[in-house]
Amino acid sequence: MKKDNFMINKRSWPDIHWLPQRMKIYFHGKHTHPFTAPRGDENRIYFRDKRPWPFGPPQIMKIEGYFRDKRSCHLVSPRSMKINNEVYFRDKKKVGRAFTLVSQTLFILLQLIFLLLSYKNACAIDLESKVIRRHLSNGMTVLIMERHETPVCSLYIRFKAGAVDEPSGESGTAHFLEHLLFKGTKSIGTTDYMKESIILEKIEKAGKYLDWERQKGDKMDPNRVEHLSKELAALQSEHKKYVIKDEMDLIYSQNGEKGFNASTGMDLTTYTVSLPSNRIELWARIESDRMMNPVFREFYSERDVVLEERRQSYDSNPFRKLLEQFLATAFLVHPYRNPIIGWESEIEMLDPDKVMEFFRRHYAPSNVIVAAVGDIDPDRFMQLMERYFGRIPPQPPVPPVITKEPLQRGERRIEVLFDAEPQLLIGFLKPTVPDRADYIFDIISSILTDGRTSRLYKRMVIDEKLAVSVNTMNGVPGGRYPNIFMISATPLYPNTTEDIERVIYEELERLKDEPVSDWELGKIKNQIQVEIISGLASNPGMADKLSYFEAISGDWRYLSTYLDIISTITTGEIQDAARKYFRKSQRTVATLVKPEDGEI
Repeated sequence: MKKDNFMINKRSWPDIHWLPQRMKIYFHGKHTHPFTAPRGDENRIYFRDKRPWPFGPPQIMKIEGYFRDKRSCHLVSPRSMKINNEVYFRDKKKVGRAFTLVSQTLFILLQLIFLLLSYKNACAIDLESKVIRRHLSNGMTVLIMERHETPVCSLYIRFKAGAVDEPSGESGTAHFLEHLLFKGTKSIGTTDYMKESIILEKIEKAGKYLDWERQKGDKMDPNRVEHLSKELAALQSEHKKYVIKDEMDLIYSQNGEKGFNASTGMDLTTYTVSLPSNRIELWARIESDRMMNPVFREFYSERDVVLEERRQSYDSNPFRKLLEQFLATAFLVHPYRNPIIGWESEIEMLDPDKVMEFFRRHYAPSNVIVAAVGDIDPDRFMQLMERYFGRIPPQPPVPPVITKEPLQRGERRIEVLFDAEPQLLIGFLKPTVPDRADYIFDIISSILTDGRTSRLYKRMVIDEKLAVSVNTMNGVPGGRYPNIFMISATPLYPNTTEDIERVIYEELERLKDEPVSDWELGKIKNQIQVEIISGLASNPGMADKLSYFEAISGDWRYLSTYLDIISTITTGEIQDAARKYFRKSQRTVATLVKPEDGEI
């Protein structure tokens, strides 16, 4: 599995020194990363991760930037110049302090007007007319959008298969499968598959016997465990001579890939890459082969890798440990309660046959959405899809998860002991798309924590200095089924979680009692519009959104109608939603608490 990364792409205006110079930062995923910039710190960009799940509280990070002249660029105040993932610079030698707040604000206003007009044209006309939606005979959905500005195409494959789809006792299967599908196929990643397959059968047999013995617990035979462990290690060592490590990655790299990656969530598993337009057939050959002929090489060693990933990234991470316990408390029966990476005891016993069964069932053509955006000929692309992906046999559709979370009848509250600074999570159960309440909670989220003037951030972080950070997220931990509106906060010493929890409830009550002003609501709607526009600007961003909403809502057009619905939401609806869902009886609260001596 490849890790998330980002690219920095500077757009310069070398002859117009009095205007701000713009640097756009592209991140993997759809979420915005607001920036902060300490005064006087030149040629560095500071940003924090806004997402409270699953990435933890805001982390201040630093990126060194190199420009034409190390002394010429200075970061303009983010209060007036930040729009989504764009950071602006100015030439100090030309303007010094003469570039005033007024001129900055005017520049943003002009850009905002331009973006909104562009969105109106793009969404009302271009998306409806330019996005082509077709189906292969085996049930696979294909979304195509032509953009011929550059000879590059972004290709996304979404499988409606995530942690929520895993059978009981097999948590972590979807995530582990994503790891395994980078190991190659019968023709990729091997020097001689016929000979390799003989060793793979022996490895699987030894691994199963070892797992069965370990499952006996106190009754297992230590001598047999030792013998089987040595046998498995010897077979794995012999197998290495047939493996070409990371050959799939190498092939893509040699053909100009960018963003070759994958991710697993609660609802979906996604495989992405951007390639030159004349390499699309290569992608079709590789990815169809990966769907038809995967080989689970290094199954047991990779399982150990996932176990170590869990220990380092979850068990040793205070926020992720808090979130894991929070979700297990908020959901009593629905599989949203399980962590994406899986529970340790279940990861340890993931079985090759069961993982393959999950693959065959959930990686079926009818469960797949392909999105291609860029320099592409739709007819030619569909010919390639039919030729390579059309040969995959159809399978019965996968039924949805039938388990429904019962009505919550009282507040649930837990403390998680961890040797770290205190943190707070508050969540309220709510509907998902296409329920209108989901749109309303997007607006509520922005009202509370989107930007320095948002209610919770301004009061808790800036004015009263109660918290280091406060964030909201609508749709935790997924979007296919009813989910949670979550608030996360970290108190600023000497304040406590009790202090910030009290203030949060006061602001939620304010939403119930006081109508949001027309000015504030209009500002929030404009911010949401700008965020949507930025997400559609790049080919990967468009492919990401099209495939995501096709998978989650059943129709990519959710993307084109989203702002129309947002624009109709009223202050009264916001009050009604706050009164209906922000109830103590529907609330789950989790706090991270430092243990006293001897508690752990």
